[in-house]
Amino acid sequence: MSTASRLAPNRQIRPAVSGDVAAVQAIYAHQVLHGTASFEIEPPAIEEMQQRYATVIARGLPFLVAEVEGRVVGYGYAGSYRPRPAYRFTVEDSIYIHPDWHGRGFGRELLAGVIAKCEAAGCRQMVAVIGDSANVASVRLHASAGFRPVGVLQCVGFKFGRWLDTVLMQRALGPGADTLPAESARA
Repeated sequence: MSTASRLAPNRQIRPAVSGDVAAVQAIYAHQVLHGTASFEIEPPAIEEMQQRYATVIARGLPFLVAEVEGRVVGYGYAGSYRPRPAYRFTVEDSIYIHPDWHGRGFGRELLAGVIAKCEAAGCRQMVAVIGDSANVASVRLHASAGFRPVGVLQCVGFKFGRWLDTVLMQRALGPGADTLPAESARA
């Protein structure tokens, strides 16, 4: 039996459905209120999270959840990196795990799933915008998935009475920049 199976039997990573949004919102709200991975100050309402979910799905990008015995314990997705058309082959990932389930491999599994689905969708680059340079767990997670550090934006956020950095990491997807994309891809 693998370590992951012993840590959480009956676990799965699956595509999110609309009915998962309340659990996703609760996980994210906790991070907004207590953490620095997100620079939001007030948790978005469920309706806003439903719209964010719908936007990701409408763009043909992955939105996955980690589930243990029917309970959503984490989620991950890829969204557009920037709205301008030239960025259409680049995505930004987001991974959030319920605090009771940290350290059990869900972040690694979610990120691997998001990467695989983005590659299958023809994306060529993935960027991680990591809130707070002290967020060592996220930096390590991304490094273990092949991301490399590309910069730090110092003191660009202010939350909980202190200035926060943003760590930028990046990895190629599929052939990356080695070949040109098909003109119709990710239109």
